[in-house]
Amino acid sequence: MSKFDEISELAIENYGIVTAAEAVKIGVALKDVHEWIHSGRLEKAGRGVFRLRNYPYSEYCHYAEAVALVGKGAWICGDSVLAMHNLALVNPLRICVATTRRVRRTLPEWIEVVKKSGDEDKDDFNGIPCQNLASVLIEARGRLMLERLHQAIAEARGRGLLSVPDNERIKKEFKV
Repeated sequence: MSKFDEISELAIENYGIVTAAEAVKIGVALKDVHEWIHSGRLEKAGRGVFRLRNYPYSEYCHYAEAVALVGKGAWICGDSVLAMHNLALVNPLRICVATTRRVRRTLPEWIEVVKKSGDEDKDDFNGIPCQNLASVLIEARGRLMLERLHQAIAEARGRGLLSVPDNERIKKEFKV
């Protein structure tokens, strides 16, 4: 298997995104990565983040890219989690990404970074780290119309997006 095949395989597992750290970890030299950028096989998404040129776009690509651009330990949070799950008819202008670390790198306008003190509320959706859906729904009370929130809760339950403890937490909070 060639080095580019290894990078491609890694990128395919992460919505077409691969980081410099991941490339080095599997033994690919960064000079090879830069050669693939110049030949058009990869494209640079940001500092240390690369996109597979021919990867088919999906609805989760921007979320995976946003997390990779913010850096290690980052996760999607707030209304962006609702948008990622396609709930409550939200469509935020920016993808909100939380991190416990300081972010010094320049990021695209479409990413909003939020500093959090801990990541105990972290979850995973389709391989993308994100805030726990039940927590997002509870936090959205007062910001979203109650009718939309109840509809989002019902849809999340119907699609099996809430675990049993999360479902109990929501029942307690919303009395539904």
